[in-house]
Amino acid sequence: MKTFADHIIDFYFNLDGSSWKLPDGISLLDPFKSTDVKPLFTQFYKKYFDDNQQRHLILGINPGRFGAGVTGISFTDPKILEQYCGIANTLQKRNELSAIFIYEMIDYLGGVESFYKRFFISSVVPLGFVKNAKNINYYDDKTLENDLKPVIVDCLAKQIEFGVYTDKIFILGQGKNYKYFQQLNEELGWFDQVIPLPHPRWVMQYRLKSKQLYLDEFLGKLT
Repeated sequence: MKTFADHIIDFYFNLDGSSWKLPDGISLLDPFKSTDVKPLFTQFYKKYFDDNQQRHLILGINPGRFGAGVTGISFTDPKILEQYCGIANTLQKRNELSAIFIYEMIDYLGGVESFYKRFFISSVVPLGFVKNAKNINYYDDKTLENDLKPVIVDCLAKQIEFGVYTDKIFILGQGKNYKYFQQLNEELGWFDQVIPLPHPRWVMQYRLKSKQLYLDEFLGKLT
């Protein structure tokens, strides 16, 4: 019987972003093209998800260049992968703001072991995008958003089959990401309740002095 980890690994290693239709000027950010990534990715998910427990799903937007765009692991940059998760790696050690907040939040909620027994973090779109050498979100370009809908639907349907609870889902980003997913969920009826949470990058970039308030918000909604 496949474990939760097996499902995650199979899903991500079989993603074929080359078949996705992308507008001119937008390129795919696919960390799995690097031979260094797959062993680290496997080690991480085997460490925390190698069981048959159900989990609640937390969805970000899409991977960025310095976090999941490097490691393949949502909101986990190479530095954090080593410091918090004990997984040594030779990837370039630089932090991503969103990853810093997420792992502070995970610590605040009891640490990585207990957190990952309860939650699986992914993204509305599992691979990232770059335009003019900068990250771009799937909703920043309307053509990209529209063209990606079949991909988003297919990827989310597959991830639900990993063994996630469908009573509620948590969405990182209280604006466009939440609005998009809420409408999609109304159309497809995947989850009973869609709960928005502040996006980690927004907190770190614009509300850093109030970070504790947002950590408390995560604590209140995730426990």
